[in-house]
Amino acid sequence: MPTTGRSKNRRRNSRAARVAVQFACRAPGAPAAARLRAFARAAANAGSCVTLRVAGAAETRRLNRTYRGRDEATNVLSFAYPRATVGAARDPRPGDIVLCHPVIAREARAQRKSLEAHYAHLVVHGMLHLGGFDHQRMREALRMQRKETAILARLGFGDPYACERA
Repeated sequence: MPTTGRSKNRRRNSRAARVAVQFACRAPGAPAAARLRAFARAAANAGSCVTLRVAGAAETRRLNRTYRGRDEATNVLSFAYPRATVGAARDPRPGDIVLCHPVIAREARAQRKSLEAHYAHLVVHGMLHLGGFDHQRMREALRMQRKETAILARLGFGDPYACERA
């Protein structure tokens, strides 16, 4: 018979983010699935349901062309889906985040940062998009950057925008 403490924990954790991780390509040096989940949960809304997919350049190029009209591989793509009909106003939107390992690895080298730090930034960035953040206008971009920087600091990473602001 479960103790009261375990029962409370189970109830409290029922709203924890659910994060599935898929590796669709070889991704040498990429963070392990558990670490990617931790990055996502750090930026997730309670009850989020997200799939992180580490993919190759061909897949991300095809997705970017099909859904964004850009014929190139990109570092991260976020796809938010409609909310469930029950409690839709309160429930976070489920979604997928596709991370392009070859692009992320190339960018990490070019920016002289660790592959793990760049993955952390892009997972958090994708999660914030699923949470309704955007960077189309300068004010929105600055708000999103502040949020990313704060979450990454809690995860033990530096400001990914420090070079741009200097």
